[in-house]
Amino acid sequence: MAHLVFFVLLFAGQLIGGFSTQRLPPPNNGNIITVLSIDGGGIRGILPATVLDYLDKALKVKDPNADLAHYFDVIGGTGTGGLITALLATPSLDDPTRPAFTPAQILDFYKENGPHVLNKSRPGNGPIFDGEFLHNISREVFKDTRLNQTLTNVVIPTFDIKTQKPVTFSNYKLGRYPYFNALMSDISISASAAPTILPPYYFENDGVEFNLISGADLSMFSILDESLVNGNPTRATVSEALRHNKYSRILVLSLGTGTKETQPDLDVEMAATWSDWEWLIHGITFIDRATTSMTEYYHGSLFQQPAITYLRIQEYELDPAHSSLVEVAKENMDGLEETGKELLEEKVKKINLNTFSIEEGVGTNAEALDRLADILYGERQHRLKQKSVEKGGRPFLETLRVPSDKTKANWAFQKSKVM
Repeated sequence: MAHLVFFVLLFAGQLIGGFSTQRLPPPNNGNIITVLSIDGGGIRGILPATVLDYLDKALKVKDPNADLAHYFDVIGGTGTGGLITALLATPSLDDPTRPAFTPAQILDFYKENGPHVLNKSRPGNGPIFDGEFLHNISREVFKDTRLNQTLTNVVIPTFDIKTQKPVTFSNYKLGRYPYFNALMSDISISASAAPTILPPYYFENDGVEFNLISGADLSMFSILDESLVNGNPTRATVSEALRHNKYSRILVLSLGTGTKETQPDLDVEMAATWSDWEWLIHGITFIDRATTSMTEYYHGSLFQQPAITYLRIQEYELDPAHSSLVEVAKENMDGLEETGKELLEEKVKKINLNTFSIEEGVGTNAEALDRLADILYGERQHRLKQKSVEKGGRPFLETLRVPSDKTKANWAFQKSKVM
């Protein structure tokens, strides 16, 4: 009897482990479409990675084997956010049911490899950097993994400079357009090819050629200033999810990479003395602010519906000392991680749709993520239960009820006899 109990417990443990690491059943098994979106921003990707590390740990309190790719129906990112997306969604070479990287490992990845990718001693022919190390490390990390092998759906927008059209790599497209089933290394390199920083990237797949740079909601003036290469892919990511899923509710977590502190107020008299060059310089900042505000306005308006849960976590007053996309000194990267931790303790913020002012909400970003983790965990459990029922069996969770005190006592007695 003791041996029987042992094998039952062993089997249950293995079953629970497999149960918690399997792919998230599709939205038609549940109540909510879950979406994660990550902005671009170079080395400032450390900020959203720090926030995701908190969410990852909050989920692991409920499910020790939790991975973000098993809780979101779709993860989208552009620029550095595209790289983070690929790292979160690409299966590990050691265990294809788990992702290649956790958020904590992504933080280490940035700190270890950032100084080599953004190495000013290796200038490019036009861009600041040659991109060679990024290409090599991406191929080493992703190997031969293709888009159709990701643990969840991904949406990674880019822009083809030859055809002058957007190119969005999305699992949802693969059935109709198989040439999008590119290597994840090629996709992540393309997503990271921010104008003036890293060179455009060329590759062929299934007889189709791509000539790509990073792209999502980027101003046409982005090429003039590195601070503008921080596209927000939320619109593209949500659009892909809604086009291909029926839904009654949707949950969106959108993570930014920080925006600079606003400059002191500029008066009309001062602006009247500016030369053409000064107008160009200040105009870039104005366009950056206007583009950011209008993007947030669009999302705030669109996601104001009762059926949509929308959480935007962004540092709106980023310390200028940490605002560079390419500063990879240790103190700067550590400062970005610390800024991310401080951001978690800040009040939730949202844009006033009438005045465009940033206003504080109720509770901190960490508290909002805790509530989000509750929703994500509940939704996953609901879908797994529904999937089990559809297969004609008893709901899996009902087969693992907590044993009674009497049963526990019997187990303890049997164990004492064996020992």
